[in-house]
Amino acid sequence: MAYLVLIGTRKGLFTATSDNRHDWVLKGPHSLDADGFTAVSEIYATAADPATSRLLVAAESPHFGPSVWSSDDLGATWTEPEAAPLAFPQDLPYRPLDFSDTAGVDQPGSGRSNTVKRVWQLAFSPARPGRVWAGVEPTSLWSSDDGGATFTFNRALWDHPHHETWGSGGGGPAVHTIIPDPHDGDKVTIAMSTGGIYQTSDDGRTWDGITKGITVDFGPDPEPESGQCIHKVARDAEGTLFTQNHGPVYRREKDGWANVSAGLPSEFGFALTAHPSRPGTAMVWPVVSGMYRFPPDHRLAAWRTDDSGDTWAPWGTGLPDGDYFTPVLRDASCTDGAADPAWYFGTRSGDVFAAVDSEGTWRPVAEHVPDVLCVRAIETT
Repeated sequence: MAYLVLIGTRKGLFTATSDNRHDWVLKGPHSLDADGFTAVSEIYATAADPATSRLLVAAESPHFGPSVWSSDDLGATWTEPEAAPLAFPQDLPYRPLDFSDTAGVDQPGSGRSNTVKRVWQLAFSPARPGRVWAGVEPTSLWSSDDGGATFTFNRALWDHPHHETWGSGGGGPAVHTIIPDPHDGDKVTIAMSTGGIYQTSDDGRTWDGITKGITVDFGPDPEPESGQCIHKVARDAEGTLFTQNHGPVYRREKDGWANVSAGLPSEFGFALTAHPSRPGTAMVWPVVSGMYRFPPDHRLAAWRTDDSGDTWAPWGTGLPDGDYFTPVLRDASCTDGAADPAWYFGTRSGDVFAAVDSEGTWRPVAEHVPDVLCVRAIETT
């Protein structure tokens, strides 16, 4: 077997390959275009389709703005659409991001529509070949039926009555999590910061908010219907949702959400990943809330549950014992989906690690790259 890891950083795309998930060959930063501009682009989102091995990368060029690049040869060559793959409708009414911030949108009266600032999430639909979902800043959702070459703006989410409660989180106002149902192409779960969690069962024509019951500590209502600062959502092998909130970790239940943070050294964090085939198994990377946001006791550690969050314990050996590793961001963890999957995560300190599930030993994939924004892995043969 062979494995490929896509590592999106503040300064370009790196890739790592391995035949055994112990020893890795790192390459990058990659120039997606002939002029090399994308080698210094911020890479906020990557995606890999297990069915076709098609790769997508969302690059935010400091010269040309955001775009989505594709590869059908495992990253040997890359293609960019001739026209911008994402562009808001020109008749879209201006909508500020919050009461004071207008970053990422044009000023009222300019005669222009909102502007795509960056793509935060790309997700292939396992149940619908060719379908790709994109989560964008400012807070919006887009879909593609040609493998990511062109995207269609989802007006229904933009026009949702809750939109006026969606604000700009610390990282920016964006749809940052997209979870297509693996069995039903019409069902999708999304999450945004700051906004909440929403689901569709009719391919995006209507959206239902399901965030009620998740608490906030930054507003007058501790349990609002929407407006929560959701950091990440993951779906386990049986369809149960887990979320890392700006605060506790929650598990979705029939009558709402259950706080399952007991036993964690800090309930705060960003990244959350579920096991692809074992129900009730998930992993988080706790962070101490506050200005500096280091891991608890300044020690990098992954915490795992095998009973749907009822209990948690640190998992895996081999991580460095040094101080002051910076956090694992919300999209910087994943598995490769193999029968015996490996877990992957990257830090803002520029280190990426992998651990095969049956072995439980973390090994370095990359060291001292720019701060890691996103990580995706795929079994290629």
